[in-house]
Amino acid sequence: MKHHAANLLFFFGTAATSLAQNTPEMREVLSRLERLEKENAALTEELRALRKDLAAAEDRTATARERNDQPPVSESDSINRTRIEELSQTKVESSQKFPIKVTGMALFNAYLNGQNNGGSVNPPVASLGTADSTGGATLSQSTIGLLYNGPQTFAGGKVSGSLFMDFFGGSTLSIGHLFRIRTASINFDWTNTSFMVGQDKPIISPRDPDSLAQVGVSPLTGAGNPWLWQPQIRVEQRFKLSSSNGFRAQAGVFQTSIPSNSTEPYQVEESRPGVEGRLEYWQSWGETGRLEIAGGIHYNRNHLGDVSLPSDVYSVDWFFRPLRKLEFSGMLFRGRNVPVLGALPPGFSMLPNGQIIPVRSNGGWAQMRIPITARLAFNFYGGQQVNRNMDLGFGNAGSNAGYFSNFMYRLAPNVIVSLEGGQVRTAYYQIGNRLNDHYDVAIAYLF
Repeated sequence: MKHHAANLLFFFGTAATSLAQNTPEMREVLSRLERLEKENAALTEELRALRKDLAAAEDRTATARERNDQPPVSESDSINRTRIEELSQTKVESSQKFPIKVTGMALFNAYLNGQNNGGSVNPPVASLGTADSTGGATLSQSTIGLLYNGPQTFAGGKVSGSLFMDFFGGSTLSIGHLFRIRTASINFDWTNTSFMVGQDKPIISPRDPDSLAQVGVSPLTGAGNPWLWQPQIRVEQRFKLSSSNGFRAQAGVFQTSIPSNSTEPYQVEESRPGVEGRLEYWQSWGETGRLEIAGGIHYNRNHLGDVSLPSDVYSVDWFFRPLRKLEFSGMLFRGRNVPVLGALPPGFSMLPNGQIIPVRSNGGWAQMRIPITARLAFNFYGGQQVNRNMDLGFGNAGSNAGYFSNFMYRLAPNVIVSLEGGQVRTAYYQIGNRLNDHYDVAIAYLF
């Protein structure tokens, strides 16, 4: 009886299940269960594959570490490396695999000169003869520079340097400019010591007034600023007394030169190197206060036949910023035969008795700079060189003075517009004075 009852219950249960599976709701449930089973199976396979890849990656990482190699990178690292490779295509690199930076400025000058311009774009002296006033525009004062850094050298020193060029050589024609070297250096720097070989201003005359009108030669050339860029070797030693003051001592050998615009009819043999030294004291205070003052000396001898022509120059230069928006700078010098450093000729003359002597000179320049804002600054500068009359011959330049002012405004972080005006006054021995006005509008794009 019990056996028949169990069979009867199984029959009715099977029939009920069969009838339930035929309903739409039950068919949907069964379909979902089937899809879930398939998805679970796929996930299981993916998990197994990931575990397998992870195990292989760990093996590769361990092997790389044993070989001191780099382990596999993540996707973000791979993207960063790709970006670095793209950027590296735009950088400048030397053949020795050391980085080089390109710098400089594209400089446009529009100018107007007075009648004593001597045919120059920006004459450093007023010419004896007069002509028509001239005006024009030029890009010849544009500059290109290379800044380079090398490896460390012995005793932990660092090698660096620079090379700056312009197009100011040649003629004033727009298609007659020549590419030339301005300054260059190879520097070896340690914590307190530096050694340099290169071409630069004299050690005793390191500063320049601020100007975008006078770039082809230093501002106030021939009017108190010995500027000539010449080959030299120099050593610098720094002594720090505290965090706010110290000394800087410089010494070197400077290749002097006879200026090509010398009014002397004699030719001195090729100039001999001179020795120079400079000792600077500096002090700072507050956020912007700064004082630098230095004394310098230059000495060398040239020869004209059997005549020895000494050149000795003594100098003082300074920089003083008492306030954030006020700066003073300049230099004074006194000596003999100073044109060998790029000052106003003549350096020597022949007296009526036939004696050849070096010309004694005094000179200097000064500037006041007023940075009104981060974008706007005013500069007022002037200088003069006076050659002693009793050392001069007829028609020699007895003195030359220049007075200029300008403002510079940054239209953008790397674009500067400047307006400058001034006058050069030259006195010729036993002839008289000449003057030349100069006005300049400049636009500089720094790169």
